[in-house]
Amino acid sequence: MTNPVLVEVTRGAVVESGHRGAVSIFDADGKAVWEIGDTDRPVFPRSAVKAIQALPLVESGAADAYGFGNRELALACASHSGEPAHVELATAMLARAGLDRKALECGAHWPSSHEATIALARAGNVPNALHNNCSGKHSGFLCTCVHAGISHAGYVKAGHALQEMVRDAMQSVTGAAHDVDHCGIDGCSIPTYAVPLKNFAQGFARMATGRGLAPARAKAAKRLLSACMAEPFLVAGTGRADVALMQAAPGRIFVKTGAEGVYCAALPDLGLGIALKCDDGAGRGAEVMIAAVLAKLLRDDEAVATRLAELAHPAIESRIGAKVGLLRPTAALN
Repeated sequence: MTNPVLVEVTRGAVVESGHRGAVSIFDADGKAVWEIGDTDRPVFPRSAVKAIQALPLVESGAADAYGFGNRELALACASHSGEPAHVELATAMLARAGLDRKALECGAHWPSSHEATIALARAGNVPNALHNNCSGKHSGFLCTCVHAGISHAGYVKAGHALQEMVRDAMQSVTGAAHDVDHCGIDGCSIPTYAVPLKNFAQGFARMATGRGLAPARAKAAKRLLSACMAEPFLVAGTGRADVALMQAAPGRIFVKTGAEGVYCAALPDLGLGIALKCDDGAGRGAEVMIAAVLAKLLRDDEAVATRLAELAHPAIESRIGAKVGLLRPTAALN
């Protein structure tokens, strides 16, 4: 199946390019609410499922043992921009477990925040693992290991007790087997598993409602999504799409981007889970897709729908700031 073009890119009055993709929306009873394209095709969710991967942090008792609130839990689900607030909070999380950045096995990269990168370079410094966009997630992993009495050495490797806890959570929530034949290695070195897109939509419907999950897991899921919605900056960073989308309807929208054009989302009030994939991996295409989907689902709230529709039509500007085109959802998303 060839997925339809869901986003057009214009320059002047001409469509210059397009982004194909697939969208899946499910309720917690396993009913498909709206699907576009091939949602049975396995995809790697990448960072879009960090809230599910953070379940062991809460379920193990580690979050409570170390006094973690919304801020720490949001960072444990984050793909942050490496800004000072993100780095400082990850440092503090590790310190609660008696660890420092040397325990992190996620690797280092320059912050995705341009301002944070400039400040770091200006000070004559180079990035370390705390600047990695996944350092909050990995800090949560390490805290889980220490609290559970598990050796944290090699915690990123498939087969490690921590990764087995994560895999169990992923399988339980999505209802899909996470097996070796569909396993790859994510950018931060942990295993990532390709499963049908629709399973991620079903999983986030369960995360949002607790339906189909054991009571303790349902409680942990609600706590994690609520933390992300309460602290969207810590989930992403300054100027990021995830922040703008969650701030469009505070406490009502959970979204999380993943590399290669993936988005997962949940609307707790409606009991819906959403997953989508931009075929060419373009983040700009995926951002327009998720904004358009959310605007459609929340159309009964005119103010929210209007704001989301604006986010679904970002301008393309010239080097001097003149609007020369835009991205827009196609009729398939309306």
